Amino acid sequence: MTLLGIEEHVLTPEVTEAWRALGLDAVDPCVAFHSSAIERRLLDVGQERIALMDETGLDVQVLSLTTPALHDLGPESVEIARRTNDAIAETVASHPGRFQGMATLPVSMPDEAALELDRCVRSLGFVGTMLCGRVGPDNLDHPRFEPILRCAEALRVPILLHPRTPPQGVREAYYSGFTPDIDAALATYGLGWHYDAGLQFVRLVLAGTFDRMPGLQIVLGHWGELVLFYAERLAAMDRVAGLAHPIAVYLRRNLYVTASGMFLPHYLGRAAAIVGTERLLFSTDFPYQYRPGQDARRFLDQCGLDEAGKAAFASGNWLGLTQSIVR
Repeated sequence: MTLLGIEEHVLTPEVTEAWRALGLDAVDPCVAFHSSAIERRLLDVGQERIALMDETGLDVQVLSLTTPALHDLGPESVEIARRTNDAIAETVASHPGRFQGMATLPVSMPDEAALELDRCVRSLGFVGTMLCGRVGPDNLDHPRFEPILRCAEALRVPILLHPRTPPQGVREAYYSGFTPDIDAALATYGLGWHYDAGLQFVRLVLAGTFDRMPGLQIVLGHWGELVLFYAERLAAMDRVAGLAHPIAVYLRRNLYVTASGMFLPHYLGRAAAIVGTERLLFSTDFPYQYRPGQDARRFLDQCGLDEAGKAAFASGNWLGLTQSIVR
């Protein structure tokens, strides 16, 4: 049974240097997290990565540039994105059957980003893109980003909506007042990342994005970035949202959910109850959630699904999602 992880991250020295040139390492905690063994594993796209995949039981990684990607960069991000995607394509070609690629986009330049997504899918064979939410003060439901979303719908490629650090004002209001280390953790992997990503998806729903683009498919990691656990409360907004369908419809029609290394069967059960087993995807969130001991394969074996469900979760649902991509 092929086990395929769809949220597996990379980094390049050029992107690291671009972050540092902007001073992001001083203001965005997640940039500072990319050090030591984490940084080494992000940069490696060769034998060490493959050895760790083999050890945990993962056959295929879908590679994406880690957060905050290029969201804080301006016009210079166009060429950086192109070089990053070419490097990912080279990695995929160098290791047949072990890697797939997700497009890195110059998101602050939406028209150019749409063109780059088209190039990545049609010319490089990529299977989607990863976005990290906001660009400056603008959330993904802002009209300026519609070219990217429409391009993804037209190409029938999914968008993995990945967490990023909340804005400084939000961090000061809700995630501060402790030690610097605790503040940073609370604003990122402790809670802040996941609220931020979940809200980006909810905003897309409420903005009518999926009424205008019914074929657009979004992937949320970490079992739905908290959204699924409050599906009942979201449904209460149906009477004021003015959408074409109840919010529950968009959860089952436009959303896929992946594990991101949170190997918890009861979370899987909750996700399946909301979006359906056919919309569950596997991922390990490498290298952040890497654990030795055949961790990924063991979770698949013990997740509680029947054999057909396991095969779909392991790779079948992803292969079904990506088989209709327009090349």
